[in-house]
Amino acid sequence: MTINEYKFAGKKAIVRVDFNVPLDENGNITDDTRIRGALPTLKKIVADGGAVIIMSHMGKPKGKVNSKLSLSQIREAVEKALGVPVAFAADCANADAEVAALKPGEALLLENLRFYPEEEGKPVGIDKEDPAYDAAKKEMKAKQKDFAKKLASYADCYVMDAFGTAHRKHASTAVIADYFDKNDKMLGYLMEKEVQAVDNVLSNIKRPFVAIMGGSKVSTKIGIIENLLGKVDKLILCGGMTYTFAKAHGGEVGNSICENDKLDIALNVEKMAKENGVELVLGVDSVIADAFSNDANTKVALSTEIPEGWEGLDAGPQSREIFANAIKGAKTILWNGPAGVFEFDNFTAGSRAIGDAVAQATAEGAFSLIGGGDSVACVNKFGLADKVSYISTGGGALLEAIEGKELPGVAAIKG
Repeated sequence: MTINEYKFAGKKAIVRVDFNVPLDENGNITDDTRIRGALPTLKKIVADGGAVIIMSHMGKPKGKVNSKLSLSQIREAVEKALGVPVAFAADCANADAEVAALKPGEALLLENLRFYPEEEGKPVGIDKEDPAYDAAKKEMKAKQKDFAKKLASYADCYVMDAFGTAHRKHASTAVIADYFDKNDKMLGYLMEKEVQAVDNVLSNIKRPFVAIMGGSKVSTKIGIIENLLGKVDKLILCGGMTYTFAKAHGGEVGNSICENDKLDIALNVEKMAKENGVELVLGVDSVIADAFSNDANTKVALSTEIPEGWEGLDAGPQSREIFANAIKGAKTILWNGPAGVFEFDNFTAGSRAIGDAVAQATAEGAFSLIGGGDSVACVNKFGLADKVSYISTGGGALLEAIEGKELPGVAAIKG
């Protein structure tokens, strides 16, 4: 069943969204991108004469109530964005009265799902090494099913629209789907777009296909890198990973971030790239600093010749040119992870050069997919959001999808 085909009139729909939005110290939303992303789905339901029950998590309360992570703080903003009355249920597991009071064209926002350990289905307060852990895990899995069943009991249909959590087999993202008939569960508009965007990159490849992987560690990206080496024409590796590769070739990297126990992995990536006929693109120089600070002293050095007491915080001018040239003429682009510590204004040049090159290639007909929180923040910071093809709301989910893994939140709907 698709959201366009479903008849919502007179029905209650429970929708899993990702309203894990950043808040300032006063509880004000500093970036409402995720709320805006869910609006087409929510507005469709209420416009059709349905009532909508909105559920989400916020932060990592680890199964405990934390007022700083309460979704009550965003109720007014959701109401304003949605344009219909939004009530609030302070207890997800006991919201029958609030659900019963819900009228067609109205909405109800449930409290943070992760206040309940049953949502994630992990035992709380017991170590994995504890002999009693397996029994506790089994008990918690049973409780997770009960929690999912309770959430399902509030509604006639279920809509999954939280791509950012689609890689988690949580009560609200996957288990709940078991309690709905196949004709009463569906993906929301945002999820449909996300799944299509990943499909465009992985199944409908127009070449040359260039992937840009940034970030600090090779170890966290190795699965994705290995999967991409069988698909891309060029792979740009930048950010903190640069220095693990530099060290693997006997370079001096000073105080730069470096995984000394992963040097063999770096060399193996180079070997795999060669075997697959993939052009592996690494930076050659870096903007280095004498402290991890925006106000540190800086200079440019070869990435293999960084003195002690200095660390690489951004791609150097030669590297920026190399990256831009590698992106030029691409027809499919995937960008995940910045080229430097872009949060510091003095170390944005590498990420900006990549962003500009991606925008230029997109203007010339490339399909560009930007994924992962930092890459999205980069694109927004540089004002390039409307100059790329698609910005994914999911970090971990996008990476797992690209890695070729099945996402529980998608599988639960599609069966």
